[in-house]
Amino acid sequence: MSTLFKWAGFTVSALFIASAAQAQIVVDEPWVRATVAQQSGTGAFMKLTSETDTRLVAAESPVAEHVEVHEMVMENNVMKMREIPGLDLPAGQTVELKPGGYHIMFINLHEQVKEGVQVPLTLSFEGADGKRSSLELLVPVRPLASGAGGHGHGHADHGHGGHGAAKH
Repeated sequence: MSTLFKWAGFTVSALFIASAAQAQIVVDEPWVRATVAQQSGTGAFMKLTSETDTRLVAAESPVAEHVEVHEMVMENNVMKMREIPGLDLPAGQTVELKPGGYHIMFINLHEQVKEGVQVPLTLSFEGADGKRSSLELLVPVRPLASGAGGHGHGHADHGHGGHGAAKH
């Protein structure tokens, strides 16, 4: 059975119930870049906004052996991609994960990621208090030539026990 889910033209939205004391994370324009046959990796991109200081510390998905938070940086006139231990989400500021910058990297894909499906993706966050929580999304796959514009959006409260995705 495929680990990807058919996407029937719906935009993605995730709404999670959390106590008022827990931070709200807004996820806008999430998407995953489609792959060609035999391609071993791809990226996920989105805009993240937190109402309190938070860090994106991990990601996972059943479509890949490893999923990491990455950055692209220029070093000695060479663009390099590397895993980072976390991505700060300063309170009230939007942090964009985009091609050529911060992104979620899927490594050793189990199958081709095709346009028109949704990829399950779990993001893990750590608050300033050290407490961790996760957010589960279904992210639409866009064509290989996709740029930074987005088709879907979602809003989510991240909190303990919050998970799931709703279509609208």
